[in-house]
Amino acid sequence: MVNERESVTAKMCAFVRAWHSNRSRQKIYDDYLAYDFMGKDEYEAIYDMISSGFDGTQHFTRDDTEQLIIEYIAPIPLSRVHFNEIRLEDFAAKNGKVQYVICGAGSDTFAFRNANENIEIFEIDHPDTQRYKLEKIKELEWILRPNVHYVPVDFEKERMCDKLLDAGFDPTKKTFFSILGVSYYLTLEVFTDTLKQMAELSALGSRLVFDYPIKTGTFPGRVARLEQITESLGEVMRGGFDYNEVSRALYSLGFQIDTYMTPEKVQREYFDGRTDGLKAFENVSLISATYTAGYDYE
Repeated sequence: MVNERESVTAKMCAFVRAWHSNRSRQKIYDDYLAYDFMGKDEYEAIYDMISSGFDGTQHFTRDDTEQLIIEYIAPIPLSRVHFNEIRLEDFAAKNGKVQYVICGAGSDTFAFRNANENIEIFEIDHPDTQRYKLEKIKELEWILRPNVHYVPVDFEKERMCDKLLDAGFDPTKKTFFSILGVSYYLTLEVFTDTLKQMAELSALGSRLVFDYPIKTGTFPGRVARLEQITESLGEVMRGGFDYNEVSRALYSLGFQIDTYMTPEKVQREYFDGRTDGLKAFENVSLISATYTAGYDYE
């Protein structure tokens, strides 16, 4: 199962949402609360980390730092969260009262941007990360809404299924599961176990959205450089998956893929025509799948 903690890469994703919302005129996705949530000090700390080459050995100019963000840090988080929330909006509009499970929620601000009271939200994360988030919310004096549940899970000792049910999750309701930015650091076997737990909780018609890195193919140096960056931050990427093995894992658990976006499609959908240099990553795909059949777990 996923072992999510308040990681540096998670903070960088939050930074990117704030940076893009504040600076871009061509917004892929507007998380207008991200900067407020991070706060000036944390935002500047992440910016300084990037400008020092992530390990303190460099001193990049402002222009070079912006280019690092544009080239390596921003494209993946911005495109996947847009893909996710557009589909969540459509899912909720078609199904009325639904549940939304955010795996590895980190600094996600959807619960405070959401205007649809029919969406019951369950944020799952490591207890340390969730404690950090709730402290930030208290400091900001943001109101905790009754349709939002914070579910701490120590994935080394506890099952996500059990903790969700304890928090009031209803397995008879259609649910939208989001698991973004996680597959990069897992083997297929471990990631499939995560999907299996979601299948166990899924009513027919539930939906699952995730991103994953492609294993096969020859990619330009940008991909290798991103892997080096994450490794320098203590988070090692596992090399990715092949589409055929991902699709087999989904089908075996009762999920049918309804949307598959290759890197080329991601480029056309979110990045073509931009003037700021943002481009889709050459090895990242996006998937949406619908739960259509039961599965024998015995």
